This record gives sequence, structure tokens and C-alpha cells, in this order.
Amino acid sequence: MQHTSLARVLKNLGLMGAVVAPMAAHADLVGDSHLKVDMKNFYLNRDFTNSDAAQPKVGNWSQGFDLQFTSGYSDTPIQFGLDVDAQYAIRLDSHGDDGSLPMDSSSGRTADDYSRAGATLKMKYSKTELKIGDLRPELPIAWHDPSRQLDTIFQGAVVESKEIDGLTLTGGRFWSAVTRESSNHEKFYKYGSTDNLDSEALDFGGATWNVTKNFQASYFYGVMHDIYKQHYVGFAHTADLGNGFGLRTDVRYFDNKEDGDALNGEIDNRAFSGGFTLTKGGHKASIVYQRMYGDSMFPTPNGYIPQFYLLNWANQPFMRPQERSWGIGYGYNFAELGLPGLTFSSRFIKGSDIDMGGGVTGSENERDLALKYVVQSGPLKGVGVEWKNYLVQQHDFGNDFNENRLYVTYTWTVF
Repeated sequence: MQHTSLARVLKNLGLMGAVVAPMAAHADLVGDSHLKVDMKNFYLNRDFTNSDAAQPKVGNWSQGFDLQFTSGYSDTPIQFGLDVDAQYAIRLDSHGDDGSLPMDSSSGRTADDYSRAGATLKMKYSKTELKIGDLRPELPIAWHDPSRQLDTIFQGAVVESKEIDGLTLTGGRFWSAVTRESSNHEKFYKYGSTDNLDSEALDFGGATWNVTKNFQASYFYGVMHDIYKQHYVGFAHTADLGNGFGLRTDVRYFDNKEDGDALNGEIDNRAFSGGFTLTKGGHKASIVYQRMYGDSMFPTPNGYIPQFYLLNWANQPFMRPQERSWGIGYGYNFAELGLPGLTFSSRFIKGSDIDMGGGVTGSENERDLALKYVVQSGPLKGVGVEWKNYLVQQHDFGNDFNENRLYVTYTWTVF
């Protein structure tokens, strides 16, 4: 693993600036450009509560910076633009390996610092846009991960078309990703496998159709070549129940099978998740049912890349073979009580009927709490402080733990 320095990142940005400069003749390209820096101070401490855990606790404390330059578009028939991103994080303290920061293979300890830099070429014609380079997708087949220190960066090419009102067509290829485990782009392989069983690329295509203003349907297909292929179908509906009540219904289904040479063996998984979310004023209550079918765990890419389209995805994914899980949640926005910027959320998920093999079944449960406040005015306006607590219990497998996370965030909008 290679860990670049901050100086190298700035050097890369200088080279990219030389590319952007000749394009500055286009007023729209420059006038519509934006530059921001997201700053995150992140602390995580995980205490293992079972007596046979390999170590009693793991955790880290780090400071990260995420620079994002977004250009406008040139005033040409086919419009062009160039985005630039750079991320840098420094370790302030750590004990053990909790997966949040890359490990230095030479020393066997968490890296002192790590960084990344890249760019995205974008082209647009009418309502169709092509992006090539660094991307942060939010798709059923690939989703970035902002939950730890530096965000996941995918590298690939994605085209999105909205030529037909209410219909969004999306397709493309991802050929690598920078995950929370590394500062390098790595090819894709299945989580739980090894990097010698990697794939040529992750290809995908799909459509999202707003059938009415309250009902949305979507379908996506993805294939991690020679590892797995995936079909996704989803429906979402929102309803006004009157008297200030609103109801959102989500239904999502995945069908996963091995592909081509099946480098990681056969994959037999189908996943259903459905849920209701009821809102009124500052209150939000939810209930979710999720079920895994087949003999395999739900397949995900290496590097702990999450699958947030599974409604019970939390600190634990609740996606083991044959697992059934129920989740209930409650949240409140204190703006309703005259305290804007303060929010609370909670969730409890119970998983059961996990096929452990040999006729043995297992279960697990998780309780989550989160409290967040964003300063609304004064010299600290925009500073966010968030505390999260996870209590995880895995019966007959894994480890039980109590985990606390603290985030202090701020976005500096340069222009």
C-alpha cells in the first residue's frame, strides 16, 4: 500500500490547474464553478463485551479534509467541464484496527496519514451528461461510503440521460475504487474474497421512472465480471394521509447469482426488504422487514463498500444466508420545539434464522442512537457535532460490542 503526502496532493492539484486554466476563457465554465472543503474530526471507540474477543477494544481519532472543485460548463454545442477532488487525513491516535483507517503493511499499524487526488471530465448535451474519472455514486449497484473518515471514491464512466420527462436512464462502468482501507485505487473483488480473485470491471445500467409525482419505479442490472451479477427492482410511494401525516412505502428486491468464471464460487442469494415510514411534524417512525433467500450471503464489493438499498443495513448488514430481520426506528427534529439544527434518531433491528450450516441457526440484534446539532448562527455557524452509539449482539458467532462515534464537521465554501 502506498500513502501519498499532502504535498503530493497539492502538486497533483497544481497539474490539474494547468488543465483547467486554458478552459477559463469560457465565462460559464468559470462563473458557475464552486470550491468547498469538507472538514471532519472523527473519533471511534469500540469496546468488545464478550470475554473471548481477540482484543478488548479498537478505535481511532483522525482529522480529514475533502476538497471538491466543481466547474461550470463551457458555452459550446457539446458542453465540457472538469471537476477536481482531493482528500487528506491525519491520524491523531489509534489502538488496534477497526477498519476506519488504512493499515501500514510495513509497520503493522494504522498509517500516520493518507491522501488521494483525482479529477472528473464531464460532457453534457441537452439533458444527457457523461462523467469520466472520480465518482461518488448513489445507485442500487454501487454506493459511496461517507460513514468513516475519507469518502469512498469510484473510478469509472457514467452516463445519465433525462431526455424524457420523469425518466432517468443511467449506465456505465466502474473499473476501480478507493475504499476506507486504502489510499490506492483497487480493482473490484467480492467482500470476503482476496484481491487475486478480482474482476475486470463492474458494468451496469438502469432506469428510474417517476410514474406519478408520488410513485417511483426503478430497475438496475449490474455485473462484476466473473464474480457476480445482480438484478434490482424497487418501488417507492409517498402519500398524504391528512392532518399533517405522511406515509412513505419502500419495496426493494435483489436477485444475485455468480457470473462467468465464478472466481469466488457459486452465489445463491435473493434479498427482499420493505418498509413504511410515518411522519408528522418533527416526528418520524419506521418499520422494516428484510429477508435473505438462498444459500449465500448478499454479495458486496471489497473494502466494506455498503449497500444502503438494503433497508436494514446498519452497523451490521443483516444479510447472512436465510436471515430474517425486523427493524423499528424513531426520529425527531427539534426545530418543531424551536431548536433548529438539533435532531435525534434511534433504531433497533433483530435478525434471526441465520443458516450457520449443519442445521445450526444463529441470531443477532443491534440498537442505534444518534444525536446531532448544527450551529445555526454566529461565528461557529455551520459547525456540526454528532454522537452515535451502537450496541451490537451476535449470538453464536462474531463479537458483541458497544461502539461510540463522535463527528465534528464543517464545510468551508470558498466560492
